[in-house]
Amino acid sequence: MTVMAGLATLAGSIGLYPLFEEAGWFGAGFGAVLAVAAGGLLARRLRLPAVFNLLAGLLALLLYLNLVYADGRAWLAVIPSPESLRHLADLNEAGWQAANRYAAPVPLLPGISMMAAAGVGLVAVLVDLLAVRLRRSAPAGLPLLAMYSVPAAVREDGVSWLAFGVGAAGFLALLMADSRERVGGWGRTVTTRRRQRDVPLAGTELRPEESAVRLDAAALAASGRRIAVGAVAVAVLVPAAVPGLQPRGFLGLGGGEGGGTQTVTTPDPLVSLKRELTRLDDSVVLTYRTDDPQGPDYLRLYALDRFDGDRWTYSPLRSSSKDRLTGDDLPPPPGLSAASVRKVRTKVEVRPEVRNMTFLPVPYAPSKVSIKGDWRVHGPSLMVYSLRDSAGGRSYTVESLRAEPTPAQLAAAGNYPAEIVSHYTAVPKNIPQQVRQLAQDVTAGSATAFRQAVRLQRWFTQTGGFTYDLSAPAPQHGSDLVDFLLHSKRGYCEQFAASMALMARILGIPSRVAMGYTPGSETKPGEWVVRSRDAHAWPELYFQGTGWVRFEPTPSGTAGQGTADAPGYTLPAVSTGGDSEGRNAPAPESSSPADDGAAVPSAGPGNRSDTGPEGAAAAQEDEEGGFSATPWLAGGLLVLLLLAVPMTLRVVTRRRRWAALTAPPPPAAGPAPERSSGRAPSGAASPEWEPDPAGAAHAAWREMRADALDHGFEWRSSDSPRATARRLGELLELDAAGARALTRIARAEELARYSLSRSPERPEVLRADVRTVREAFAASVGRRTRWRARLLPPSTMAQTRETLRSAGDRVLDVTARLNDLPGRLRRR
Repeated sequence: MTVMAGLATLAGSIGLYPLFEEAGWFGAGFGAVLAVAAGGLLARRLRLPAVFNLLAGLLALLLYLNLVYADGRAWLAVIPSPESLRHLADLNEAGWQAANRYAAPVPLLPGISMMAAAGVGLVAVLVDLLAVRLRRSAPAGLPLLAMYSVPAAVREDGVSWLAFGVGAAGFLALLMADSRERVGGWGRTVTTRRRQRDVPLAGTELRPEESAVRLDAAALAASGRRIAVGAVAVAVLVPAAVPGLQPRGFLGLGGGEGGGTQTVTTPDPLVSLKRELTRLDDSVVLTYRTDDPQGPDYLRLYALDRFDGDRWTYSPLRSSSKDRLTGDDLPPPPGLSAASVRKVRTKVEVRPEVRNMTFLPVPYAPSKVSIKGDWRVHGPSLMVYSLRDSAGGRSYTVESLRAEPTPAQLAAAGNYPAEIVSHYTAVPKNIPQQVRQLAQDVTAGSATAFRQAVRLQRWFTQTGGFTYDLSAPAPQHGSDLVDFLLHSKRGYCEQFAASMALMARILGIPSRVAMGYTPGSETKPGEWVVRSRDAHAWPELYFQGTGWVRFEPTPSGTAGQGTADAPGYTLPAVSTGGDSEGRNAPAPESSSPADDGAAVPSAGPGNRSDTGPEGAAAAQEDEEGGFSATPWLAGGLLVLLLLAVPMTLRVVTRRRRWAALTAPPPPAAGPAPERSSGRAPSGAASPEWEPDPAGAAHAAWREMRADALDHGFEWRSSDSPRATARRLGELLELDAAGARALTRIARAEELARYSLSRSPERPEVLRADVRTVREAFAASVGRRTRWRARLLPPSTMAQTRETLRSAGDRVLDVTARLNDLPGRLRRR
């Protein structure tokens, strides 16, 4: 029984194999089982009570751990000492931290190896106690089952059927051995004799005859074995046959993870895109929070880099353990070297109902991803994926680098690297000559690759006569794209993205098709929700110095993909008279501190409040015996100041937004080299300066959006300006003046967003219109909501919370560094 208990434990421990990268954990567990068996056998030989059997097993396990992991610190290499116990405790803590840091399968570090040996040893102690000492073999299956619960909880695909079968066979062997010993305890097999009487013949007399009969147990044993094999077969085959329980197919034959490098396979992403866009329920896919002050970017799932003449897909991904996310920085984004970068932090929560999402939706370009599970990154494309886990029901944090290129930087991009050209400009030979000629005609006269890309985008969204239509069939062959470009001109984001990426490759611009989600809709300040109909595809083009750049050929708004938007660097610039690049002109240098007019308080003798010895004594007496209102006043003032932060921030944001439009830029400090002959001399404001109509329209629109959120009105980012004005007009009780003000703001934003013509409204008029609409907001809500909009405006509360949280994190980080400073100095 001692031997069978040990073998059953070892057979059950095989189910732990998905948790470790290497097989060395089994040897450590084997030694722990041997030590526990020896301890239990010794306790039984000495006929000690059952409780001492438990203690003997634990003591033997401790001696084994000392011998293997702390031999240099234990007495006689085996006997525990205070130093060896501390070392084991440190190993356990290090192993626990490593287990929380790495996703299964984890590397076999010393701490993890010790934890595995201790865990298997504890199971062996319980099995030995129950099955051998207490003769309760059936309950001994519970600790054996506990070992299977660990990989089942950590890994989505659980344990293979083969490992389960080995463990089940070990448990059945333990039950069989226990039954044999129970029967054998009665002694040797008894031979029974029975008296038989034969039928007498005529003339004979009856003679009793005794015959020896031995009981035959072979048939009973065979029935037991058949029942055992049938039970194991049912336990293995029935769950494997139930749809959804085995992600790798029946008995895992649908694919599995082997050693070394393997190929990542998923269903066709574009097929799932059409299914998401046409869902009737428009269910929520995920929600997220971001600290990006300029609004979130798209969330990318896939980067499809290969066009086979019919469909876009991604090249086979070769995955290995080196690609796992470990909490360190991801590989740098390809080509990003010259453009300015803004760091963005996004916290995403995927709904539990989402199934089979093995690629993570992340803003490009991710630099660090924090998520539990076995997730990996593909370095060239920065796609984050998993071989077995799904994103459904998970929360994760993404730190990304958002490039902010200017049109001038993209137009001046250098030559492409050879590996980029060979991989991302490949076009099948069967592309019709009509499509090749069309790409040349649309971009004729463009001097740079960036200008070609902008003209392609404008052709799809404005001048080409295309219509967004979800009822259009998904393209299956190259002829479908040809029909979309030359004849029907009706489709959804897949056709637009695939066509622009193909035409860019024809022009020699490296391109690929990205798929994921648009930013979705803002529900609260800084909080966004993404639904199934926000699924989207868009082209990404490569420009040296910036890397992969997003373009948007799909029509947006109510007549297109609702929440899609074209990036700012692809929109036409509005000249301000100072530079040919308009809004991309260099910003004026900031003035020196002396020009700010801020007086610094003097710290001279005249400002001292020295009260002398008498004053000090009086102050001490007041502190000891009387009530001082100073702390209470200071605390109340501090509370008032904190409460005033959101309101002040809202007022400052509003004033700065309009001040940038109603005043000419200040002259640059000092001489500056002239970059073009058309620039005004340095040191003087340009005489041709005039307010930016597009900037004024955008400022009025953002201000009205903030006012709507402050007063509790829902703001739908997917609505066009005209649809937003119509919906707000239905909610508000507007008089004639208010209706005209709302219409002017929406009209100005519509012209600035979708048209090349200038808005006829001046900034002063739009500012007055925003004030009129704000008064209408306030008149349509209750008093409590009005006071909340003034004192604690929701549009700035999220920004305030993020600022305070960031400041607190910095303080904690500085404090931790100061606490660790003495230890670092001692180590040096």
